[in-house]
Amino acid sequence: MTTKQPVIAILRWESGHVPQGLMQLETMAGNSTNPASYPFPVKLVEVPGANTDTVILHPSQKLLEDMIALSRKLVAEEGIRAITTSCGFNAIFQKALAEAVDVPVFSSSLLQVPFVQQLVGQNRAVGVLTASKSSLTREHMRACGITKEMNVVVMGLENAPEWSKIFTRPDTPFNMETVSQEILDVARDGVRQHPEIAAIVLECTDLPPYAARIRRELNLPVFDFNSMMGHVAIALSQVNLYEPLLK
Repeated sequence: MTTKQPVIAILRWESGHVPQGLMQLETMAGNSTNPASYPFPVKLVEVPGANTDTVILHPSQKLLEDMIALSRKLVAEEGIRAITTSCGFNAIFQKALAEAVDVPVFSSSLLQVPFVQQLVGQNRAVGVLTASKSSLTREHMRACGITKEMNVVVMGLENAPEWSKIFTRPDTPFNMETVSQEILDVARDGVRQHPEIAAIVLECTDLPPYAARIRRELNLPVFDFNSMMGHVAIALSQVNLYEPLLK
C-alpha cells in the first residue's frame, strides 16, 4: 500500500525547550504537534532555538531567518506545499515568512480573526483566548490582518496559576485537571465580562483539545488551529468534504 506523503509541514519548538506542561498537552488529540490530530499525514519539523523566549517573550530575528531557510529547504527538497507553526505567537513572523517562501504560510490561528469578525458583524466582538495577553502585541495583530477597527476582546491565561508555570516554572508538570479548569474559567469569565463576544478564536495551539467543551458550555462558535489547518488541507486536497459525490 502506498503511503501518502505529507504536504503540510509544522515548524515546532526544539526538543528539550518545551515546558513540561505543554509536553503533557501534546499527548492530547487535537494538539497541533500530535499527529493523531489530523486525518492526513503532516511533517513535524523542529526548529533549533525555537522556544518560549525566542517566540513568545522576545521574538528573535535570528529565529525568523532560520525558519525561512528551513521552510525553503522543505519546499525545494521534500515537496512541501504549505508551512505552518506550532505556536500562534509566530504570527509576528507571518508577513516575512509568507513573502520569503513560495508556498502558503499560515503561522497562527489569529489569521482567522478578520474572517470571524466578518461572520459576526462589526457590532459584535471576537474573543481571542491566548497563552499570554501581555505578549500579544499590535504587531502580532497587524501581521494577521487584524485592524484597530475590528472588535476584538483578548483573554489571557498568563495569570492563571497552573498555566503560568510554562513561563515561571517550565520544568514543573501541570496538574492537568487544574489547568483544564483554568482554561475554561478564563473563557467563561471573558464572555461574562464581555457579552458582546459572538465567537472565539483560540490563539494557542495547545488549546484545540478544549474547543469542543468551550463550544458546548458557552454556546458559541470556536475557531482554532485545527479549523485553520482544515481550511488549508481542503485547499490542498488533503481532505475532500464531498469525495463520495466524485466516485
